[in-house]
Amino acid sequence: MYGLVNKAIQDLVTEKFGEEKWVEIKKLSGFQDDFFVGLQSYPDDLTYTLVKNASKVLGADASVVLELFGEYWILYTAEEGYGDMLELAGDSFVDFLNNLDMLHNRVAGIMPGLIPPQFSTRNEKTNSIELEYRSMREGLSPMVVGLIRGLGKRFQLTCKIEHIQQKNDVNDCHVFKIDW
Repeated sequence: MYGLVNKAIQDLVTEKFGEEKWVEIKKLSGFQDDFFVGLQSYPDDLTYTLVKNASKVLGADASVVLELFGEYWILYTAEEGYGDMLELAGDSFVDFLNNLDMLHNRVAGIMPGLIPPQFSTRNEKTNSIELEYRSMREGLSPMVVGLIRGLGKRFQLTCKIEHIQQKNDVNDCHVFKIDW
């Protein structure tokens, strides 16, 4: 994963829980640098280790940490200079969801080697939609819940999110039903 993700984890922890907690997580994770370089690639294992140790240090389940991070990520990327790119993804919540792959393709243009998740929508109704999520990275579906919640806030919506299908040997994706 790119350093931007790890830097966002660092900023989330320091902002919400304090610098001391971050230092403890960093030490447990074996990361000795003072900061992450946003456009530098880091091993996925480091990110998973940061989440695992954040869970340990903060006394919260990893899924809770990932969900909190997902919500934080929406606001974070806008503040880190990607706001214009986010604006191009759509003027409405549904348009944005429908354009997630296009958004990731644009990001891949500035982050070579990026392997983003894939998203598609289905069963769109007046105040609900289903979002399909595919990723080669396992265990990040709670982050998607947070991303959806954060995206809802971006569009002044309160979203109810239900994880209606798990990725497994039979299903090639996770599916989330979103109501607002």
